[in-house]
Amino acid sequence: MKHRMVTAVLVALVQVSQSFPALYHRGWWRLLKEGDNCGKCDLALCSEPEDCPAGTVLDRCGCCPECGNAEGQICDLDQGSHFYGQCGDHLECRLDADEARFGEVPEPQCVCKSQESICGPDGKTYENICQFNKAYAAKRNISMKHKGPCESAPVISLPPRDAQNYTGNDVIFGCEVSAYPMPQLEWKKKGNKMFLPGDDTHVSVQARGGPQKYGVTGWLQIQGLKKSDEGIYICHTKNKHGVTYASARLKVIDDPSPAFAFTTGSRSASYSIEYEEYDDNSDEEDEEEYESGDYDNENNSE
Repeated sequence: MKHRMVTAVLVALVQVSQSFPALYHRGWWRLLKEGDNCGKCDLALCSEPEDCPAGTVLDRCGCCPECGNAEGQICDLDQGSHFYGQCGDHLECRLDADEARFGEVPEPQCVCKSQESICGPDGKTYENICQFNKAYAAKRNISMKHKGPCESAPVISLPPRDAQNYTGNDVIFGCEVSAYPMPQLEWKKKGNKMFLPGDDTHVSVQARGGPQKYGVTGWLQIQGLKKSDEGIYICHTKNKHGVTYASARLKVIDDPSPAFAFTTGSRSASYSIEYEEYDDNSDEEDEEEYESGDYDNENNSE
């Protein structure tokens, strides 16, 4: 009778631990298993685990394969311990230095040994080999295209947004783009072939790397708005693989009436052109290319 009660308690603990992933990953299931003796390893009794994002490691007895802990999972610093589990392929167990710096008790986590980017067969850049393996865990015999990021034409991830404001106020347009090689980002106003700011002292532009890897963020600021500033502003970006641009409309209001509060919209137009060779003298491109967008006043002035 006593033996049956102990068995029932163990079964209940296993079921609870598997119902809550946080408890499961903290090793309750493995802790229960450690109560058993390893005995002689019989590979015929082992089952091959499936869909392991970080590959497989040997169990606590060094016999059967089990899924290794993936990037970001809690792990055992001691290679001989199997409380939390061992890290999988291309991973090592480390203490989080940031947590210790902020006075928190650091927890060991699986960290990818290499932070070199990987170009996948789908043309997508993965942050490291561990992220690549995780993406293709369910697919067999898939190999990377090459080490390093995939080369591509720029992609605008965050285009500028339509805006309106009163004369005398300021407006800022933002634009985020990613590509490899790193793209060049510039600003134009529709109807003007020159890139901004030119010699206009109340217009300024800035750009910096990020926030994403192989990305650039640019800003266009117009201070002390004038009615003549109204129009279409274009975020223009290029590298050797192509050129991409996105636009937003600026409406400048003369009379600061309560009916017109400052607003920003989400409507913008974006386009992409890809080609084998990019001509660095393309600054003289025909402005008619921007006419393909829908700049109907009725649709954009709201």
